[in-house]
Amino acid sequence: MSTKTEDQAATPYPDERGRDDGEEVQGSGGLNEQEVEDTLQRTVDEGRRRMHRKWLPLLSTGMVGGIDVGTGVMAMLVVEARTGNKLLAGLAFSVGFIALTLARSELFTEDFLVPVSAVIARQSRFRSLLRLWGATAVMNLVGGWIITRLVIDGFPDVHKVAAEAGQHYIDLGLGWRAFSLALLGGAVITLMTWMQHATESTAVKLVPAVTTGFLLAGLQLNHAIVNSLLIFAGLHTGHTSYGYLDWAATAGWAALGNMVGGVALVTLLRMLQVPHKVREHARNPAPCVDDRAGSQTMGS
Repeated sequence: MSTKTEDQAATPYPDERGRDDGEEVQGSGGLNEQEVEDTLQRTVDEGRRRMHRKWLPLLSTGMVGGIDVGTGVMAMLVVEARTGNKLLAGLAFSVGFIALTLARSELFTEDFLVPVSAVIARQSRFRSLLRLWGATAVMNLVGGWIITRLVIDGFPDVHKVAAEAGQHYIDLGLGWRAFSLALLGGAVITLMTWMQHATESTAVKLVPAVTTGFLLAGLQLNHAIVNSLLIFAGLHTGHTSYGYLDWAATAGWAALGNMVGGVALVTLLRMLQVPHKVREHARNPAPCVDDRAGSQTMGS
């Protein structure tokens, strides 16, 4: 039977040491608190930058975001029309998220982590968040409507697949199943954003772009922008039983679920991993959101 040496007995267990010696404590689950803090810091900094943009960069970024995702919709529809395989088509859709990542464009549903974190950390104002959400969502849809029109005009063989893809989301209706799929859709894309902010390597950022694109399209999760583009594609064919009012109801329900899933299931829980870091930011708000700042406004 072995016994502890005197030095071993004098050494406390890792969870008894605290952090007085400056060492990072890594839990049994592999949590490195410093890495989470660094990710949160990059997220807050990026959120502040996004919400300080002038109108023209904001609107143009949202529009190219819709166009970039539209390239994924094009790949998805063509692959499904020619192979009949929805999972393979879902993988092809990841082209759109790769474009989002490399081209630095932006989706409305990506903004459930980055700017929300900045608002909670008191580095930006809630009204700026609403401005960002509204402008980005509208321009995503404008860009998506345009590119899906071009896809339908350029690829006649995808008409049947496009109409069926749009019909799927219309048929989900406004019930719990549609909402639960929207919760998952919001959580998945927000997790993608968090993972991409966890690294500065462009190559590594492509991994969550591909996997998230596959999950959203291959599993047909309910994502407000993706389902809107697919419904638009169906409408452009002129051979559907649904119309723009059906699209508006479907997209609105999906957007609500995406928002709840992204903010509640990912953003708030990630911030609770390092509450001291959030409090540190909140104690030192940016001048533009400090109540004493008076007439100062963001973007000035």
